[in-house]
Amino acid sequence: MINATLKALSQQLAAKAISSEELTGQYLDRIEALNPEFNAFITLDREKSLAEAKNADAARARGEAGLLTGVPLAHKDIFCQQGWKTSCGSRMLDNFISPYDAHVVEQCRLAGLVTLGRTNMDEFAMGSSTENSWYGPTKNPWDPAAIPGGSSGGSAAAVAARMAPAATATDTGGSIRQPASHCGVTGLKPSYGVVSRYGMVAFASSLDQGGVMAQTAEDCAMMLNVMAGFDRRDSTSIERAREDYTGQLASPLAGLKIGLPREYFADGLSADVARVIEAAVAELKKLGATVVDISLPNTELSIPAYYVIAPAEASSNLSRYDGVRYGHRAAEYHDLNDMYEKTRAEGFGTEVKRRIMVGTYVLSHGYYDAYYLKAQKVRRLIANDFVAAFKQCDVILGPVAPTAAFNIGEKCNDPVEMYLSDIYTLSVNLAGLPGMSVPAGFAANGRPIGLQIIGNYFAEAKMLNVAHQFQLATDWHSRAPAL
Repeated sequence: MINATLKALSQQLAAKAISSEELTGQYLDRIEALNPEFNAFITLDREKSLAEAKNADAARARGEAGLLTGVPLAHKDIFCQQGWKTSCGSRMLDNFISPYDAHVVEQCRLAGLVTLGRTNMDEFAMGSSTENSWYGPTKNPWDPAAIPGGSSGGSAAAVAARMAPAATATDTGGSIRQPASHCGVTGLKPSYGVVSRYGMVAFASSLDQGGVMAQTAEDCAMMLNVMAGFDRRDSTSIERAREDYTGQLASPLAGLKIGLPREYFADGLSADVARVIEAAVAELKKLGATVVDISLPNTELSIPAYYVIAPAEASSNLSRYDGVRYGHRAAEYHDLNDMYEKTRAEGFGTEVKRRIMVGTYVLSHGYYDAYYLKAQKVRRLIANDFVAAFKQCDVILGPVAPTAAFNIGEKCNDPVEMYLSDIYTLSVNLAGLPGMSVPAGFAANGRPIGLQIIGNYFAEAKMLNVAHQFQLATDWHSRAPAL
């Protein structure tokens, strides 16, 4: 049962082969056994989880069950959840119990999904390795010496280790796709505005987007059916007709045009990753797809543009953490300014402080035009590159990261090297496009490698179709670490 997909679990619950309470108990037992080693979860509450499972079983008994009623999942600790600690991996919010549900959590609750716990993450989603958490780093289930990716590393590790069949996650610059790739699971980042950001603690508001990780593309499609939809509480939520994201999964790929950006296969890409991506493209060609050579000429500018825009927005969003209203407050201080300074010095970690400092600088008088405004202009150029590319192809394929997962501690003292690991994912967020990572193979050292699929605006169903057909032809997604 632990290795079953969401679809299989839904069928087992509907057939009454197992109850939600029994299933949830199995996952909680596995978390209890494995989490001390991998640190994928920050918060667990067995009593609450089993109470939710009992309610789901009661709903099924009354004939009121939906497709996913009683299926367990984990939530990234960035989504507010009523009655649960919502820490964002930070000391600043270590004592914060959310009084309300985020839209994503609310939709999952209404669908009858059962919360297993809250997953570890880089503090305020700032990082590429889940080493920036106040609660310590998460380890990769395929190799405990390796990072799981970030910032949604806890969610990726939980799904990879079969501590949860699915987990919510967020992606600001690759934080769903990169950890999904490093942990050998399927991760989906929708188009900006498809999933409401209400109750999702803000890092960079114009880039943040909620999504999901699971074993398969079909599972991700089922979850997106739950999570997507207009929410008037989020001013950036897109009002459009509801869509069944499972509807196109079975469509054949004959005639599909795949764009391969030459910039994604230049210097810096490891031989392991190149080999895996080439094999994946060959598999898709067998399924009827054709390959088109395309160019995304401003790809190399995505890193400097992102690391101006994201810190600028972060410096503004994180100004609310001052010790006055909620969260951490310094124990001793002389006056209001001293309280602000000590609270923020104690409450924030090194990477968060670094980004606040950079963001405040680029927004300051005399530098706004030179940095922030220029970065926004570059952002438009990057988006235009994709508009031109999608006139030639249906989807874009490439690597998720230049290498497989690196070792814990390997890049902690070199933030620039850490930032470079997001070279293939950042531009998707800057353009507001959907993207996903699909397990596609392994490096020579046995660490997983994902295939990135990028779709046009609101083309999640097409992207999921490509991923699903690839997974029907391969078994990379079904492989799990021996734990």
